[in-house]
Amino acid sequence: MKNRTMHKGVVRYRRGYAANEEMMEQAFERSHHANGTEYVDNRDLCNGGKRDGRDSKGSRDSAYHRENTYNKDDMKDDMYEKDDTYQSNGVIQIDGSGRFPWILRSEHYSGSGGTVGLGILSIILLLAGCLSRGLYYSADLYPVILIAAGSILIMFLLFLVGIRLEKEQEQEQGRKQVPLSPVHWLGNNERMVWRMIRIPGILRVLWPLGMMTCFGVHAWAGSVSKQGSMDEMLRWSLLAMFTLLTAILAARTNGARWLACGWQMAGGLLVLSGIFAVCGILPLPFGVMRTADPEISSAGARLGGLLQYPNAYGAVVGMYALERLTAAARVIARPVPAGRLIAAVLPLMPAQAALLLSESRGAWLATGCAAVAAFALQRRGARLPLLLAMAAPLACAAWLYRQLAAAQLAPAPVPGLLALAGAWAAALLGTLLLCRLWHSGAAKAPRAAALTAIVLAGAAAALMAVASTADRLAAGVGTGVSRLQMWRDALQLWTEATWLGHGGDTWRNIFRAIQSSPYVGGEVHNGLLDLALDTGMIGIVLVAGWFLLTLRSIFHFAPQLFPSVLVFGLHGAMDFDWSFTLFWMLFIWLGAWAVALKTETEGGHRSDVTVKYTPVRSKSGSKSRSLFLRYLPTQSHSSAVPLRSFFHILQRVTARLIRGSTVMIILFWIGGTVWLTSRYAVAEVQYRQAMSEPDGTPAQKVHLMAALQSNPNRPDIVISLARSLPGREAESLLLNSLSHSPMHPQIYIELGRLAAQFGEGQQAGEYFEQAIALNRYDGIGQSTALYWMEQAARREWKAGFTDRAQQTAAAGVQMYERYQLLAEEVEAGNVRNDRRFVLEEHAPGYGENLRRLASAFSPPFTSELTKRSP
Repeated sequence: MKNRTMHKGVVRYRRGYAANEEMMEQAFERSHHANGTEYVDNRDLCNGGKRDGRDSKGSRDSAYHRENTYNKDDMKDDMYEKDDTYQSNGVIQIDGSGRFPWILRSEHYSGSGGTVGLGILSIILLLAGCLSRGLYYSADLYPVILIAAGSILIMFLLFLVGIRLEKEQEQEQGRKQVPLSPVHWLGNNERMVWRMIRIPGILRVLWPLGMMTCFGVHAWAGSVSKQGSMDEMLRWSLLAMFTLLTAILAARTNGARWLACGWQMAGGLLVLSGIFAVCGILPLPFGVMRTADPEISSAGARLGGLLQYPNAYGAVVGMYALERLTAAARVIARPVPAGRLIAAVLPLMPAQAALLLSESRGAWLATGCAAVAAFALQRRGARLPLLLAMAAPLACAAWLYRQLAAAQLAPAPVPGLLALAGAWAAALLGTLLLCRLWHSGAAKAPRAAALTAIVLAGAAAALMAVASTADRLAAGVGTGVSRLQMWRDALQLWTEATWLGHGGDTWRNIFRAIQSSPYVGGEVHNGLLDLALDTGMIGIVLVAGWFLLTLRSIFHFAPQLFPSVLVFGLHGAMDFDWSFTLFWMLFIWLGAWAVALKTETEGGHRSDVTVKYTPVRSKSGSKSRSLFLRYLPTQSHSSAVPLRSFFHILQRVTARLIRGSTVMIILFWIGGTVWLTSRYAVAEVQYRQAMSEPDGTPAQKVHLMAALQSNPNRPDIVISLARSLPGREAESLLLNSLSHSPMHPQIYIELGRLAAQFGEGQQAGEYFEQAIALNRYDGIGQSTALYWMEQAARREWKAGFTDRAQQTAAAGVQMYERYQLLAEEVEAGNVRNDRRFVLEEHAPGYGENLRRLASAFSPPFTSELTKRSP
């Protein structure tokens, strides 16, 4: 270790935090005293050490002078000059013995292990989102939530134990040396909480927590689907925990490297799994969507990858491709070895090929707009490297797309692998050749050749890629018209609850009741409208503020990530990407990555700052800079002791209440999430086991009862169990379920069926009318209602209630006439009939029988049309 000298002048040492600490310990070991904790306040250090272009003394260098008061009269006027290599909040803290607190020393030495643990946990959660279909389904969410919540709960408990051990160590030191003031504990704990709050990006946890609270209020106050609101609350709770983990990781040393590693692993997993599935190497069920509708796919197949939805898959690989493109452009901008150049452009061709194979026009448009924005934001000298990095991989990806599309994404394994290898090698060699031409240094010929190659490659890629879009547009624009109808209906529904929304899964539960044509769409295909329906303007404001804050941070500190975040926002407004939890995780990941790069840059700048400390002798009556030492009783102000003691006690109690409330809120949040998720996970397991059993068996009933006990909010569990119970018990169970799912049409159909079996025709008619109002383009449901209305009328007729039977039959006739008229309108109209809504085969027979039952005479019973329910 370097020799260091200390004399009346200056002590200098430039070897980092560890040596700094040792130097400070040796320097202050002579100054033990009993007056609590002392502080050296250097908050200006966080701002680069300057105020209005000048330091606190008016000098233009980065040195700062602070006076610190010591009680030793024989203390010499020494000045300590040292490097500021470890400044998280601009405050150097020293305990009563002149030593740094245990928390600072342990944080430095255990930082590496903590960073590794945080990095591994965050990457596991991100990869779990990729492997679990993007965490779109609630059943896939539960295991990931348990992993995240359990890990955070363990970390939080260990943190509390560490604080307790720290206090015990300091108490032990206090017994051996000097008894410490109670103000010491108050100030130390407050500083520790303040250090946690000052973690860069930690307050962004409030955005997902705000969304979680909105859905929790809907679940408590009532919504269109309590289960939907609870699932959304758990989803946003997971996102809040993920934001917390990534924020802490971003604030730690090497956090940016872990975030970059996680991004590469997630992007590579999504891209390569999709490409290998197409080539027949990796079996991926439902990874390729096949359809005979030319409006959906010109090739008859589209790549959905691990997400199993081509549009969302195209958007996420577009985000990854743009990030890799900007990274490769930075490498190409200067002469580099061939190996490094190839490593930089290696992921580009498969990522762009996966984007093209998704055949998502929205993803292509969003990625193209983001690429243009990235090109426009580049400096003039950096724009050509961006084109150089894009040209050859895009041309080769377009060629590979045409080859695989011709085979309907199912080529023979060997030809498919050869095509992939050839396109990949051509992309790498083409980029290498273009870069060599660009950096050759000759007059104008190399640059002209490079620009010509770029133009040709871009034109060829555009011609080959646009072909599929032209084919789909020639086949029709019905899917686009259906989306416009969805959005119009959604806007009308949103106006009914503009500010608060209707709760979780609003569109999925209500769209059948309000749709103006029989389109298929469990999702509204617009992230903003979906949020507006669920949480109203409150949710829109929260998400918009979060997005703009992240976009601003990325624009200033990580502009290479700007195109990826732009794709997230643009495509989310055209499709339901935001229903995939993975997309929000990637958005959070990019925001944390930007914060990590910012912290890393500022840390590098602070390492060059020289900080000077000038302790002077104590002066009588001088005030300490500490907020808490300000109220300590002194001999010179003995008359103010009662008042200061009162303020001291009040601050102490307030701080303890704040700390205790914060701990309880965190424990309640994490513990409640674990408890609720575990119950829902148990219900899911029990329900799946029940569905694997034969219908009506006692084993199935036992599993359904266990599932209902764990989760009474799910309507599918309630309906399945009701079918295995006696009539009145089933009716009571279904009526109770209406309080959780008031807009579920199948519950009303089940209630109507039970009422018809009881011979209560009027009640059955009311239930069926409600079911039809909630799902009028359901032909099977309407036919089922007609069947059971006929059965109810027959039972009443046979029981001797002729008038009631005629009234029931007349209500059934009205149902049939409305059903017939609606089917004729759909058949005669020019609207898309995605739901294949027609007049069912047996419906005319049910209608005729109902007319006979409604007549004044005893009708002949024709049982051949009523032997089975539709």
